[in-house]
Amino acid sequence: MQTRSLTIVLPAYNEAARIGPALDELFGYLRRRGDQARDQAQGAGLLPAEIHVLVVDDGSSDATRALVQGRPEAAPAADGTAPTLELISVPHGGKGAAVRAGMLAAQTDLIVFADADMATPPDQFPLIVRALDDHDVALGSRIQHDGSDMRGSQPLYRRLLGKAFHAFASAWVVGDVQDTQCGFKAFSREAAHDLFAEQRITSIVFDVELIFLARRRGYEIAIVPIRWYDRRGSRMRAGPRLAARVAWDVLRIPMLHRGFGRSTRPGRSGTAGG
Repeated sequence: MQTRSLTIVLPAYNEAARIGPALDELFGYLRRRGDQARDQAQGAGLLPAEIHVLVVDDGSSDATRALVQGRPEAAPAADGTAPTLELISVPHGGKGAAVRAGMLAAQTDLIVFADADMATPPDQFPLIVRALDDHDVALGSRIQHDGSDMRGSQPLYRRLLGKAFHAFASAWVVGDVQDTQCGFKAFSREAAHDLFAEQRITSIVFDVELIFLARRRGYEIAIVPIRWYDRRGSRMRAGPRLAARVAWDVLRIPMLHRGFGRSTRPGRSGTAGG
């Protein structure tokens, strides 16, 4: 791994029950700097030497902020260097707004956002970071090379809703990207700042908007199969109101970005591909 820097952005809303164990898992992995982790997975030694973890608190009403601020990783190092764990707080605006705030605040060479409950285990970070060696954007996918889908552990109703959503989003916006909603995506700093500055959707389909923008811009896109575990405790409640919001947001994405295209795109030239 060439010398680069990495920020891991974790959006969090009322995660007091899960943020502590999740950060224990993450920092435990990062401190073991070998090339191999448990179960023959790739180790943190394959990641950049400079790593920052940025928790974006989305207006939590519980103890999420206090728990993050009280961790030892949030204190300045003895040599006066910046802490490895930082917190920013934003008014409650949904996951999309929290992710956008973190991605635009990060100034490292590479930026990844992940779910704060570590549904994607930390040993998957080397896979998605390595994809940025020759791509601008890397999308984690719960669909494996053999076609198996790690979302099989989700409740049936969520799997059926996911299939219906994918059919709709593929036809209208994202093309052949099969898993738009995986909460594990990586960007070069240039691509992140370009795309997230244009993001307008803050609902659960903000990922679809980002993929649409990346394709329009002509960024090189990698699809990276990853391990993922269904962490129960999601606050998403399916219903007619949510379905209507999702459908409206997907429908309006192309209309929101009619003038956004390849001609003004900075960075590496090329066409999107897997």
